[in-house]
Amino acid sequence: MAIVELFIGAFITVLFEKLASGDLIWLARSVGIHSELNKWGNTLTQIQAVLVDAGQKHIRDRFVQLWLNKLQHLAYEIDDVLDDLATEAARFQVTKESYASNTSKVLKFIPSKFHALKYGLKMKSKLDEITTKLGLLVEEKNCLGLNDNVQRSGGASRPLEETSLVDESKVKGREGDKQALLENLLSNESSSGQNVNIVSIVGLGGIGKTTLAQLLYNDKDVKDHFELMSWVCVSDEFDVYRISKAIFKDVGGDDIKFETLNQLQVSLTDKFSKKRFLIVLDDVWTENYKEWELLQRPFTVGAPGSKILVTTRKKKVVDLMDSVEAYPLKVLSNIEAISLFAEHALGKQDFDSHPTLKLLGEGIVKKCDGLPLALITLGRVLRTKSNDEEWEELLNSEFWSSVDGSKILPALRLSYYDLPSHLKQMFTYCCLFPKDYTFDKDELVLLWMGEGLLYESNGNKSMENFGRKCFEELVSRSFFQHSTNNKSEYIMHDLINDLATSVAGEFFLMLGDNIDVNDRNEAVTKLHHLSFIRKEYDVYKKFMPLQRARRMRTFLATSVPIYDGGSYLSNKVLIELLPQLQFLRVLSLANYYITNVPESIGSLKHLRYLNVSNTSITCLPEQVGDLHNLQSLLLFGCHELSTLPKSTVKLINLRHLNITDTPKLNEMPLGLGRLTSLQTLSRVIIGGSGGYKISDLKSLLHIRGQLSIERINEVKNAVEAKEVNLQKKKGICDLQMKWSDVFDGSRNERIEYEVLEELRPFEKLNNLEIVNYSGTKFPSWVGDPSFVCLTQLTLRGCRGCTCLPTLGDLPSLQKLFVVSMHGLKRLGSELLGSSNAFPSLKVLELKDMNGWEEWLTCGDDKVVMFRCLREVSIISCPKLDVMAIELIPSLKVLRVENCSLAVVRSMVSVSSSISELKLGDIRGLTHLHGELLKHLKALECLHIYSCDELTYLWEPEAPHKILVSLQELEVKGCNNLVSLGEKDGLAKINLESVRKVQISSCPRLENYISPNVIETLDIDSCVSVTSLTFPTMNDLQSTLKNLGISLCDNVEQSWLLNNFLSSLEHLEIWNMPNLRLFPEGCLVHLTRLIIYGCDNLDSIPDTGYGFLPSLCLRYLMISGCKNLKSFPQEHLHSLTSLKHMWIYDCPSMDSSFACGLWPPNLSTLLIGGLKKPISEWGLQNFPTSLVVLALYGVKSSSGVISFAKAEEEDTTTSSSFLLPSSLTSLTIFDFMELESVSEGMQHLKCLKKLNVYYCPKLRDLPETLLPSLSSLSISKCKKLRKKCDSSNRRKGKYWPIISQIPDLRLEFA
Repeated sequence: MAIVELFIGAFITVLFEKLASGDLIWLARSVGIHSELNKWGNTLTQIQAVLVDAGQKHIRDRFVQLWLNKLQHLAYEIDDVLDDLATEAARFQVTKESYASNTSKVLKFIPSKFHALKYGLKMKSKLDEITTKLGLLVEEKNCLGLNDNVQRSGGASRPLEETSLVDESKVKGREGDKQALLENLLSNESSSGQNVNIVSIVGLGGIGKTTLAQLLYNDKDVKDHFELMSWVCVSDEFDVYRISKAIFKDVGGDDIKFETLNQLQVSLTDKFSKKRFLIVLDDVWTENYKEWELLQRPFTVGAPGSKILVTTRKKKVVDLMDSVEAYPLKVLSNIEAISLFAEHALGKQDFDSHPTLKLLGEGIVKKCDGLPLALITLGRVLRTKSNDEEWEELLNSEFWSSVDGSKILPALRLSYYDLPSHLKQMFTYCCLFPKDYTFDKDELVLLWMGEGLLYESNGNKSMENFGRKCFEELVSRSFFQHSTNNKSEYIMHDLINDLATSVAGEFFLMLGDNIDVNDRNEAVTKLHHLSFIRKEYDVYKKFMPLQRARRMRTFLATSVPIYDGGSYLSNKVLIELLPQLQFLRVLSLANYYITNVPESIGSLKHLRYLNVSNTSITCLPEQVGDLHNLQSLLLFGCHELSTLPKSTVKLINLRHLNITDTPKLNEMPLGLGRLTSLQTLSRVIIGGSGGYKISDLKSLLHIRGQLSIERINEVKNAVEAKEVNLQKKKGICDLQMKWSDVFDGSRNERIEYEVLEELRPFEKLNNLEIVNYSGTKFPSWVGDPSFVCLTQLTLRGCRGCTCLPTLGDLPSLQKLFVVSMHGLKRLGSELLGSSNAFPSLKVLELKDMNGWEEWLTCGDDKVVMFRCLREVSIISCPKLDVMAIELIPSLKVLRVENCSLAVVRSMVSVSSSISELKLGDIRGLTHLHGELLKHLKALECLHIYSCDELTYLWEPEAPHKILVSLQELEVKGCNNLVSLGEKDGLAKINLESVRKVQISSCPRLENYISPNVIETLDIDSCVSVTSLTFPTMNDLQSTLKNLGISLCDNVEQSWLLNNFLSSLEHLEIWNMPNLRLFPEGCLVHLTRLIIYGCDNLDSIPDTGYGFLPSLCLRYLMISGCKNLKSFPQEHLHSLTSLKHMWIYDCPSMDSSFACGLWPPNLSTLLIGGLKKPISEWGLQNFPTSLVVLALYGVKSSSGVISFAKAEEEDTTTSSSFLLPSSLTSLTIFDFMELESVSEGMQHLKCLKKLNVYYCPKLRDLPETLLPSLSSLSISKCKKLRKKCDSSNRRKGKYWPIISQIPDLRLEFA
């Protein structure tokens, strides 16, 4: 696939527009290079004329492909030069404006002839070089025989035409889809009021739309239901006559040669008249309404119940045809995908008869990501390959990017060929994002804009609106799909991602786990766009070859769902690499732990997009103001950012400044209102030393998205607020208005009311938050039903307000939060409004209302209210005691905290559908009365916390008759709780449905009796509990899987013997000093065992507890057990499942860990602080799987002075210990005698992370390993201070090396 089909057409068009720019022409004439630019235009015109011919020939002519690649590289180079000229022109303009107030300075500003000559000569050499390259390309063009003005073909060879026939036995996983669509097809009711309804199946290429249509078409019920049926494969050419003729033949028409379309359609009308018919139009692409309207004219005479079934990749087709149902077809499930793949690869339903191929087959299926076409195609490829090697070769191959190696991508390329050139550019750019990446539409649009892909926007449409329209177009063509987790986000199918990669060519590279830029020396010089997946530690070596990619435009850090934590980046990347990438347009360093941005950032004059969000920077250098081309500056989530550079006001092209969630930023730079192109300004802070005025917002006509206006109390009169004209700023969808949280004599209630009244926003607002407003009432616009799009309203800290406005008439309001409105005493029907109050409200929270006394909504039978309300929280309303509210039948979640029992009674009684109840600090609650419980038959989760008057949960016999659905019970911090069960009874939870119980910090609870079907039990800090009673087995099946007990000092030991614990898989025992004995043979199925702080435990037996006989432990931790003398170390080598083991701080344990006793698959080991010093353990044969090792010397007990060299055979001396060479992470803690590691670590070639703590005699580090470390942490190693010092004029010996480590932490005090 040639890059020409992606970039060249659109790219050269943009070059022509830039060459025609008035500012650029002015500068070119001033410095004497205008004639050279004219030559470029003429030559590019010649080249543009042959692009269509080149695009058709490149596939079979390698020399044409090479010519196109050269052209693309040169186009980038031309664009860089034009951008340089445009930047210089803009710089002149900014300088001119800054001098405009002083005539003498203006005269000094006018470029002298000398300056113009100097700049012209500098640029002319670059222009001459490019002119020569253009001339050579024209000569090559002529030699290649490329022709001018060749008509563009359809783009790709016509695909095979699909018929209606299908082998149903080979179709997998579409039964549910078929049934869903059958109901619609067989229905005689019309959803549109027409006799004929259109049903559409939509999805990306290869997903099985045609197959599903074939299943429907051949269904017996369908054939019996319709009198006439026709199947037409439409494909990309929508020929009305051809389609109509095919339908005519299918419905019984003679093979007549019609002279005109009119004759054909008249005959079709006769055929369809009063007949119920089904027409399938397969693979429709057209977006031409006239063509569709013309085709469907004969169909309107059909009988009611007639249907047209359309398959298409494009949502626009569905909208064009007024489809009554658009059925989005999804990929196959994993089970269905395996079955389909096995059918075509092996002729079987599964891999049971080929066990050696199973894992390989499942790996291939995973790569196909449920796409049927991919599964079938690869299955057929493997049909004749039966040995493991051939399957493994395919699994690990790069066939996805191959033009000829597979039919998968060519099938999907048809969608790509159909894209206009500008969309091809934008789609290809997505190859920079990893598979499974979650796309945010606005984020991607800003990146497209930064790369110059939105340069050509039509009419008055902004670049951003143009970009959003392009994104929606790609969504409608199935290149993106809505994320299942969040409908506002998007994902890209893996094979679509592969398609983007395959067409991207040599200009794009995404560094992933399997790609090393060091292996691509030649390719790096041609690279223009680079992305990489952030790792926890990104070292300089990873990026060092990029110094040769001098023309690189994109340096983009991305992440994938499996790793979304913070990352560390080598400081050397910022200091040394980035300043060399002078042509960068896009720079993203988001989510790195970086503390500063270097001053050299100001030299990146082409930069359009700078993202340092979620970093630890405190400020930006003033040199940022030199980035005249910067369009997007993203700083959200920079919690340490305290100032913006004063030079921000020089960013004349800035369109997006996102400073959301920057709590330490408390003032704005003076003059920000002059940046009239701003569309995103997420926060403005009134006042401060910068003197920002609210009226400065009036010039920001294009502001949109989120806006927080803070310190509005600094606004002294309503006139200033009125000047903002907020109601005309139609793009704002999320608005926060925030006053100071200091309520003193400086606040004026009347002025604040008038200011708020003038700050009425546009009616299409989605989210409104008013914070710390001191007025006694709200303006009438708050709650006005004209705000038809308002879905969330928050009134927080409005202490002086004595009443709420009428909010019930807001038609779309879904979430309402009222917090800290202390002046409110009564809430009544005035809140409700019309007869249908709060028709969309789902979440209501009333919190911290110190003066609120009553809530009354009953009395008016004509008012319907809260019909959708699902979640109510009433928190910290201590005076609320009178409540009379209407039923809330949809209520599911209720939270009441720091309120009286009357509130609980009233709220529980309004609904019988509550499934989750949270009660905290309820005054008067001694137990759950029967009157309460009878309303809780649907309750699934009960959480009770900080209820000090609670002594028991419920009356005898009450719960098991009523709480029949309860599955989860949590009781926490109830200081006087004696029993979980009944009054004067045992702590028994007599419920059949409870699966999970958590009890913590209930110091008077004396005993616990478990329900029969419990799966998870946690008991913490219940110091009076003496017995734990579990069901006797009898006919019961043991269900308990997870058990955790901590800080329950008086529990008897007999509970471990209960057979009900036989199914236990996870056991955690923390801080149980009275536990003395582990009975033998118990808990044989444990996979996770944690024992911590059990000082009187003497030993752990070798039978049970995950050791013998099952040997199933995966995680073992034994720590802080002062008297533990032994555990079954002799069985360690048999624990093949054990991956993580922590054994430390057990000073009585006399284990020496003789050679060979380690678990064979151990990956993490933390050990030390035992009776025998580490130096006396002898030679250790650690498994090669061990990658993380932490050694705890525990003050003076290690005896280790140095670590042994790998070549030393005798490591049994008292001063050495051999470290395993497989380590990637090593921690050394409390080795008081350790003096040297320089030689004893040289063999740790894989080491990436080194932590050294409390080694006061240590005098060196493994110098040869330091450059490859990703993380180095040193603490309390005072003899290393000088060698690691960065403060002295003469840097320490190690500093030049360790300063480049991404995660470096040094503390010597």
